[in-house]
Amino acid sequence: MMTAARSTDSGLAGPGELDRYPFAEGPAADRVGNPVWEGAEPELGRVGRRGAGSRGRGLHGQLVQQLGQMIVSGDLGADRPLVPEEIGQRFEVSRTVVRESLRVLEAKGLVSARPNVGTRVRPVSDWNLLDPDIIEWRAFGPQRDSQRRELSELRWTIEPLAARLAAGHGHEDVQQRLSDMVEIMGHAMGQGDALTYSRADAEFHSLLIQIAGNRMLEHLSGIVSSALQVSGGPVTGCDRPTEASLGHHGRIADALAAGDGAAAEAAMRQLLTVHPEVERVVPAPREH
Repeated sequence: MMTAARSTDSGLAGPGELDRYPFAEGPAADRVGNPVWEGAEPELGRVGRRGAGSRGRGLHGQLVQQLGQMIVSGDLGADRPLVPEEIGQRFEVSRTVVRESLRVLEAKGLVSARPNVGTRVRPVSDWNLLDPDIIEWRAFGPQRDSQRRELSELRWTIEPLAARLAAGHGHEDVQQRLSDMVEIMGHAMGQGDALTYSRADAEFHSLLIQIAGNRMLEHLSGIVSSALQVSGGPVTGCDRPTEASLGHHGRIADALAAGDGAAAEAAMRQLLTVHPEVERVVPAPREH
């Protein structure tokens, strides 16, 4: 387990102050100087959300998770370098763990390491915003509203087209699998089993994109899966189990089996429409 290791002159929080890591709500410009380590979780891997790509790998994955959250939240900024020795001491991990974790974050575009400059946080424009981990970190951080809106808009771009292309392309076993997912979702909704419903929902959308016959769209299937996991609000008809949502899934599956691309696309657009009680029905253009 990573625990706090306080240096007498480091200004870092002690073990008793590490209950959990809250995302800061204030602007990043207000947070300068030393990194704000105070809220770091004593058990960094215990996040209770989606199984992200960097998770489940012991201390290395946990450190990636924690540092990634802190960077995305703005608590670690470009105002000072990330010192491996300081990170290692703070989380009681080896230099190897720190080094490998920073390499993962560098691959995600979050940090850069340069001779005589050190490792620093990169601007948001350099981040790989399609990375599933970054999607989640943004969706549960101060940028949550923007991230969820952007995911919703991206799904409106991807999934109706995928549904049209997928019509008639799937083998019988894939079509049966889609129907099975709809059946599982219906049973789960009747049992009040939201977890099973969401898993079947995620597989349904992933399968649909995979049989669209477009490898670039297939490459984006992970984004849709991430969006389904982090939506957290009334953004689309997939956000919570309803009879209407289940019906739209069923109509999509029927249209795909019948090879009716137009009907599949229309049903997908209906599914991606927000709930009736929400005024904004489709993602509206943003003013710049």
